[in-house]
Amino acid sequence: MNVRETISWLKTKIQEDLFPHLRKCFEDPITEKQKQLITILEIVQVERHITSHLYQWMGRPLEDRHAVARAFVSKAVYNYRTTRLLIEALHTMPNLRLICGFVKKSDIPSESTFSRAFGEFAKSELGDKVHKALVEEHLSGELIGHISKDSTAIEGNERPKKKEAKEEKTESKKRGRPRKGEIREDKEDKRIKIQVNQTPSEALQDIPTFCDVGCKKNAQGYKEIWIGYKFHIDTSDSGLPVTTVLTSASLHDSQVAIPMIKMTTDKVTYLYDLMDSAYDAEPIYEVSKALGHIPIIDKNPRRGDAIPMSPAEILRYNERTVAERFNSRLKGEYGGETVMVRGHKKVKLHLMFGVIALFADQLLKLLT
Repeated sequence: MNVRETISWLKTKIQEDLFPHLRKCFEDPITEKQKQLITILEIVQVERHITSHLYQWMGRPLEDRHAVARAFVSKAVYNYRTTRLLIEALHTMPNLRLICGFVKKSDIPSESTFSRAFGEFAKSELGDKVHKALVEEHLSGELIGHISKDSTAIEGNERPKKKEAKEEKTESKKRGRPRKGEIREDKEDKRIKIQVNQTPSEALQDIPTFCDVGCKKNAQGYKEIWIGYKFHIDTSDSGLPVTTVLTSASLHDSQVAIPMIKMTTDKVTYLYDLMDSAYDAEPIYEVSKALGHIPIIDKNPRRGDAIPMSPAEILRYNERTVAERFNSRLKGEYGGETVMVRGHKKVKLHLMFGVIALFADQLLKLLT
């Protein structure tokens, strides 16, 4: 079965078998939002990726971690700003409590227990494991037309890391334009040239992931400055996230393009790479073509005269809006704008709970 047939079968199974059973168990009527959450949890199945060896024999049983993980997915679906609001909802909404797996109010852990569990999930990279399984199950057997690459600003809840003092250069360079025939290579160009012959894991080891200050122009041409991180996402033409990388806010978009192209190629089969002018660099073109793709990248005006896109390329490039829509939904509906945790791994997990919930929701939208 293809992805639409699989999701259609699962949705029918949930509506015909699971919902009638839950109506008998729940005292309150099931709302549409709760139906959406139940379906997302059945698609995601986050509890399958929690292994028992991560926990000691003392303390709460493993089943409680399953319920806590489902609760964190619920937090993303309901777009609760804090864990405290999630806990309050679990206490006041019996249906939500039962959906997550807490039978009684006394089963709901304290806020500190939720926090410890979140730290365990972040350390084990639970969000990445669930996302990888979703991509493998629903997209690995599909032929994807376009992969759209984009990044979005993530405001953090921590102080930016102080920049280290630059070492004094032995050879001073004159300011201004280079002399005729002089070639100056900046750090960004040097890094992506090295990445051409590196594996994705090797390339990502050199990528900064700490909280710092980012700056970029928005769609209206105004500069936006924020403290936090930058979330890079490869999105399929059906709006499903395939690869995600979280970096420091100050990192230029082009610096993760090559490892992400390689990672996405290992996961799915696709034809076109769609990128904006921030990715207009020769090594990125070379890697995309070498891996059997056709890169369509908006030209950067700073690089001189450029050959305009053909009408066919323009039509394909316009498909890149799926990435912008995904980023907008992640931030506006699934917790991307309410990052309260600190540290790269915890911020990544917070975003990944939103990513996997949005992945499942987008699968359901493909049926409409």
